[in-house]
Amino acid sequence: MPAPCTNLTFHIKCQCSLIFISNPQICTNMCIFCSIVARKIPSETVYEDEHVLAFLDIMPSAPGHCVVIPKHHAALVHELPPASAAALGAALAKVSGALVKAMDCPCYNIVNNSGPEAGQEVPHVHFHIIPRKSGDGLGYKFSPHKEEALAEVAARIRDCME
Repeated sequence: MPAPCTNLTFHIKCQCSLIFISNPQICTNMCIFCSIVARKIPSETVYEDEHVLAFLDIMPSAPGHCVVIPKHHAALVHELPPASAAALGAALAKVSGALVKAMDCPCYNIVNNSGPEAGQEVPHVHFHIIPRKSGDGLGYKFSPHKEEALAEVAARIRDCME
């Protein structure tokens, strides 16, 4: 088994990330974000508390692009302990507020990809806070849905609430 990746510039294309994509079970002890939390891999930290670490993304979509992670390892948000989830929410508000001031940018996206099919490349919960400016070329496209379909989906979700 290869050693954990320490190449910050190309971590998404590194061997351990490729192993995760082909077989997530093999990569469980090579989490790049856990390595950053443990200070085995350096990062430009912008915020830290008992439960959360926030740092600059090394492949930013825009200047100031931050990644906010729980220190507790979990692949998906719903797997987090309540204290970690609460601290993560508070940190997102704190970091995004600082980002608005630091980057002179009142708008931003907060993005989380949960699971490989959703585009998650690192199997550790993380949120991107991406500063936005008019004409930056970043964006999303949304499609309208029929009212009946929305009601059906909402009912299914409500039925699964614990």
